[in-house]
Amino acid sequence: MSDNINQSASQQDHQKTVQSLTQPLTHNDIRNFVPSDNCLDGKTILVTGAGDGIGRVAALTYARYGATVLLLGRTSSKLEYVYDEIESLGGKQPAMLPMNLEGATYAEMQQLEGLINKEVGQLDGILHNAGMLGQLTPLEMYDVDTFAQVMKVNFTSTFMLTQALLPLLKDAENGSIIFTSSTVGTHPRAFWGAYALSKQAVEGMSDIFTQETQNTTNLRFNCVNPGGTRTNMRAHAYPGESPMSLKTPEDIMAGYVCLMSDASIGVRGQVVELQPKD
Repeated sequence: MSDNINQSASQQDHQKTVQSLTQPLTHNDIRNFVPSDNCLDGKTILVTGAGDGIGRVAALTYARYGATVLLLGRTSSKLEYVYDEIESLGGKQPAMLPMNLEGATYAEMQQLEGLINKEVGQLDGILHNAGMLGQLTPLEMYDVDTFAQVMKVNFTSTFMLTQALLPLLKDAENGSIIFTSSTVGTHPRAFWGAYALSKQAVEGMSDIFTQETQNTTNLRFNCVNPGGTRTNMRAHAYPGESPMSLKTPEDIMAGYVCLMSDASIGVRGQVVELQPKD
């Protein structure tokens, strides 16, 4: 009986993959994706900023659907907590990769690639979720050191880590890289400073990676804009906002799973708004 159920689920996954190749998913399809059990089985996915917020929930969700998750973040105690959560839900054993993206060097990221290759042997996807808000102030008054920090965490380190891990990603059957953007990245807004500029740069990077790889590899690069979500960063940006008016990270996970699964093989170079305004 269980063999028949597993076979049926496998057939459903195959049908979704074939459909995505012949009829690329719309953004609405991605937002409303209904994952099948084990749709990420056999995949190894690295999540940055995995210690809390959207990164933590994405790591748990990827594990729930069968992936081996590599938890990257700057605070070991937070990673340990997520590690224990994954084990408690019966997920595959994760790995913790403590790294402060603000101070990390390219050499350290190359060493990380070697470590993943040696200890795990594969990498099928990256969710670049780590981010820094910085100041909400006019550019004229923006602290230069803070500006550099925000650009390093949100953009430069994202580029460096992607480039360092490309050898592993190219070996994946269908590698997926998800960058995190923002409404103020797509539509720059006064007072959002380095945060908005870093997200603009991330969207441009995703486009360029797509153009440079789409005809020679099976890699796909996309951005997600999670929209207003109940996270600590949102609370810092909008201190007077009621968190109960916002969706939780769990509410928007369908899009994250879809873009990491083989159902989205035909989707490249997109900026997917997970909470579009009507």
